Amino acid sequence: MTSQNKPDTPWWANGVEQVIRDMASSPNGLSKADAARRLQRDKTNVFRGEETSRILPLLWRQISSPIVLILIAAAILSLVMHDVIDAMIILTIVMASSMLGFWQEYRAASAVASLQKMVAVLTDVLRDGVTMPIPLSGIVPGDVVILSAGTSIPADCRLLEARDLFVNEATLTGETFPIEKSPGDLPADTPLARRTNVLFQGTHVVSGTGRALVMRTGRNTQFGAIAGRLRIRPEETDFERGMRQFGMLLVRVTLILVIIIFGLNVYLQRPVLDSFLFALALAVGLTPELLPAIISINLARGARRMAVRKVIVKRLVSIENFGSMDVLCSDKTGTLTEGKVRLEGTFDIEGQPSERVLRFAGINATFQTGFTNPLDAAIVTLAGQSTANAIRLDEIPYDFTRKRLSVLAAVDINTQPVMITKGALTQVLAVCTHVETRDGKIVPIENQRQTIESLYMTFSARGLRTLGLAVKYLPERTAITRNDEAGMTFMGFLLFTDPPKAGITTAIGSLRELGVTLKIITGDSPLVAQAVARQIGLTGIKIVNGPALMQVSDDALPQLASDTDIFAEVEPNQKERIIRALRKAGHVVGYMGDGINDAPALHAADVGLSVQEATDVAKEAADIVLLESNLAVLADGVREGRRTFANTQKYVFMATSANFGNMFSMAGASLLLPFLPLLPKQILLTNLITDLPEMAIATDRVDAEAVQRPQRWNVQFIRRFMFRFGLLSSVFDFITFGVLYFLLDASPELFRSGWFVESVVSAAMVVLVLRTRGPFWRSRPSLPLGLATLAVIIVTITLPYTPVGTLFGFAPLPWPFLALMGMIVAAYIGSAEVLKRTFYQ
Repeated sequence: MTSQNKPDTPWWANGVEQVIRDMASSPNGLSKADAARRLQRDKTNVFRGEETSRILPLLWRQISSPIVLILIAAAILSLVMHDVIDAMIILTIVMASSMLGFWQEYRAASAVASLQKMVAVLTDVLRDGVTMPIPLSGIVPGDVVILSAGTSIPADCRLLEARDLFVNEATLTGETFPIEKSPGDLPADTPLARRTNVLFQGTHVVSGTGRALVMRTGRNTQFGAIAGRLRIRPEETDFERGMRQFGMLLVRVTLILVIIIFGLNVYLQRPVLDSFLFALALAVGLTPELLPAIISINLARGARRMAVRKVIVKRLVSIENFGSMDVLCSDKTGTLTEGKVRLEGTFDIEGQPSERVLRFAGINATFQTGFTNPLDAAIVTLAGQSTANAIRLDEIPYDFTRKRLSVLAAVDINTQPVMITKGALTQVLAVCTHVETRDGKIVPIENQRQTIESLYMTFSARGLRTLGLAVKYLPERTAITRNDEAGMTFMGFLLFTDPPKAGITTAIGSLRELGVTLKIITGDSPLVAQAVARQIGLTGIKIVNGPALMQVSDDALPQLASDTDIFAEVEPNQKERIIRALRKAGHVVGYMGDGINDAPALHAADVGLSVQEATDVAKEAADIVLLESNLAVLADGVREGRRTFANTQKYVFMATSANFGNMFSMAGASLLLPFLPLLPKQILLTNLITDLPEMAIATDRVDAEAVQRPQRWNVQFIRRFMFRFGLLSSVFDFITFGVLYFLLDASPELFRSGWFVESVVSAAMVVLVLRTRGPFWRSRPSLPLGLATLAVIIVTITLPYTPVGTLFGFAPLPWPFLALMGMIVAAYIGSAEVLKRTFYQ
């Protein structure tokens, strides 16, 4: 079988040869042509949620608002009642507004999708017997994938070959510790957590190597089934939480206003359908229905600008969180430091250089087959040809629990096998009972422990990362297990340097000026972390180590985490706990990591950052990926996030205050006047036209002070802004009503035309005032915003004189009307400038 149909016997229970035949594949994988045919036929390797630019879901999102659907239903009802013109006008305006939002969101989604392809995770796959990198979306059933430490499992697979392969399956099983995987057959009733011959999508390789046959992809995988049932989504971030609270505010205000206005109009014995349409039109007018499109435009534009700086945004909302971030947590190695580790030297237990320690360390590093890391590369480089005659026998891969790596080897031809273990000094010493002195004697470790610890403190204080090396001779052995890591002999130290990145001090200073505090989370010792911190310009630092962190309760940790600068000797699972504690303390937290064990912390942060050279699992978990491992671009990214956030907030302030003021005025006028101040179709047109200039807000300039400090959603602040500026707008609306009704004795058609012109022109011009906290004449808008504002003013003034205006029920305005409307608008703009100064003070 070549599809994903279930066989009679589960595929983890069949023999490997049978499974390969069932998938019409081979141990060397598929041909390129066969893979292409399967990809075209199955199309199941992408989750529905990942198809970001699909047209129908985006279109449905625009018209699925309950208010919009009710308006469409009301327009259809008008059509049934033979009010054809009004029904068609209402439907046209609603659909025009929806299509405008759809087009902007579609463009934004397409732009981001093209950027995300730049950092797509690739999987090594055998095609035509040759290993080649293939993106996740190109994996098909029958492919043979090559696995190594740090690789994300791209599909549900049957294991063909494995060597010391350990996989983290916490995302599926909740099991914290890695699971060892091996080929073979299992009973058909083996539960998921015990299927050791199967690899599942959404998990990742911790150590070892292997080859596996792809059986299920995309929605047909175990992970896909869970995601489909539960609709798994990322944890709510600070920006999303603010959006939700803002939405609830609008819902409450809108419902109260609509119910009151509809009830009072019915009480005054006005036509029920007209009253209903009027109330609904008010609801539409109060709702900033283009907010999702405005946000998408802002975010997509921000993503494109960040891409120019070689920063790729995978999740759009993370740009806003980037701007709101006030704490950046970072791993040390490879992020704050160059990541180009150099072996400074190898020393015996007396602190003297030792070629013997170097040679044994070289054998260990040369023969390990797990995760390729810069420490082993540095050892191999310095060891050179000293390992040439050694023979590899077996290996116990490194893992984050033992923090050791053991290799069994014959150091020279015809010599007895020796197990060579290197790793974190504390973990190596824990399995040692003896030490080898400089003259080759073997003595109990207790005689030398104080000397060893003293040397370790000295090395660490110099900022050197220190590993330990131990040996154990195992005559006639060809294999080793973890139980053999006991009763070993400590040989000496391996000292590594990893200098800070060039310009890191300047980058950290820039972040500090932007109100972003840096916190270092590292597995290194406190002394090494402190030395690096001094080198990068951090002073007056407070350090907490991992063992001490374990003693702190979850209730006390948020305050401790806020006060701490460096977390040292941290276990992988403690990183996520620190991030969550900081968020609980009220911080917007970014985390930057590139390793296998950084994924949980990247998921937990408001914004996860990684680099292009990171492991697959880290890049998948990250929201933002740096194409260059250069922290200098982080400050640029923070500024870009704040510019994006500031422009989004501009729209919210303008739309809510202007809409609330106009709708409040119309609600009041509908109760005081003997006729409706605006017809439902005129309200919808007003709302559509006033939104047009604000569509250009994403291009607007942002005041310098708006990017100096972290910006966050503040619903109380938005509510105060909406009420104060909305009430100011209403004051001038009622002045307009008085001038039109009492002074000019306007007919209903002229009244509506005059107020339409005054309302739209004032709303368009006040954008230029409210877009900046300073005097509006000192802060120039962007060219697109300025042109859009001018165009709306011209269209609004001329519309009553056109046939289209007549269709909407407008009448040409005499020049005295226009002059008085102009004076009211000028007074309103001046008053808004005065109120703005007092409000922000």
